[in-house]
Amino acid sequence: MEKDQKEQYGKVLVGLTRYMIAVVFLFVMTAISALIIILNPNRSSQNAATADTLAPETESTKVENSKWWSPLSLESITNPEQRKIVEYGKNIIAHTATYFGPKGSISQGTNGLNCQNCHLSAGTVVFGNNYGSVASTYPKFRARSGSVESISKRVNDCFERSLNGKSLDTNSKEMQAIIAYIKFLGSNVEKGQKAAGSGFKDLTYLNRAANSSNGKQVYIAKCQSCHQENGQGLLNETGNEYTYPALWGAQSYNDGAGLYRMSNLAKFVKYNMPLGASHDSPQLTDEEAWDVAAFINSQPRPHKDIRTDWPDISKKPIDHPFGPFVDGFSEYEHKFGPFEPIEKARKTTQKP
Repeated sequence: MEKDQKEQYGKVLVGLTRYMIAVVFLFVMTAISALIIILNPNRSSQNAATADTLAPETESTKVENSKWWSPLSLESITNPEQRKIVEYGKNIIAHTATYFGPKGSISQGTNGLNCQNCHLSAGTVVFGNNYGSVASTYPKFRARSGSVESISKRVNDCFERSLNGKSLDTNSKEMQAIIAYIKFLGSNVEKGQKAAGSGFKDLTYLNRAANSSNGKQVYIAKCQSCHQENGQGLLNETGNEYTYPALWGAQSYNDGAGLYRMSNLAKFVKYNMPLGASHDSPQLTDEEAWDVAAFINSQPRPHKDIRTDWPDISKKPIDHPFGPFVDGFSEYEHKFGPFEPIEKARKTTQKP
């Protein structure tokens, strides 16, 4: 009996000890929490405010995004035949090389790039050279050709320059599908108006010439992993189109393409490259964008006969790299800058 009483007493003592330890632990934790609040009174209010601040930030993002053009969904097309041709047009834009590249299923007339290598995500990205304003502004006069151009003429310009290839038959099923897709994308933009966020986002000129030597270091650090050391890009597993496009060499855009103009390429890479960058979250500084553009456009690429371009040479952009010019600046200055003196000279000589 005495032994049983001792065992029961021991169990009570152990339980009481555990209880006291728990009480002391709770007291210590409460004291620490109180001390934290005393030393940092804003901490608790900051933590409590986190949930409240998420909603306004999300709303702010929605408001910000609403400022820019966005295309209608292809799901909104109710006519099956229209939807079929629009989807075909989108597929050609996204995978041009599979139809017209060196291993194309229709013809082998381009360098193997896809239209969306320059017009990102099939022409839908804000400041990613999208198609938002094409339907609303074409036909229009273009100083480069000195004529009024249709959408098909503009598309074929890209085939001949950016894709360094042959133009399409304007009556072909493929050209009509491309036009249908481009028109659908811009169907929510009023005729004569320009979609917010189309084209390229403005980029401040440097107060010096763009430096290709500096640009080479930018390329190595931030571009080479995708576009490869030799700038020849990276083909997909089947070899019929590029996962990452060639930036120079025989399979890249020729020197008559829009991206051969320094400002266009600098704007494009500033607000879209490297992978993951966007117009509101760039990864390159202005100087890096100009310099890497200078490096890329200093590399060898196909040549296009552009002697009939810019029949009125006074209309040439200040960064058009080929003479003759009306302002007295050299081809080197027109290609690499600095561009502010050229712009200033142009303004002072323009007729009022």
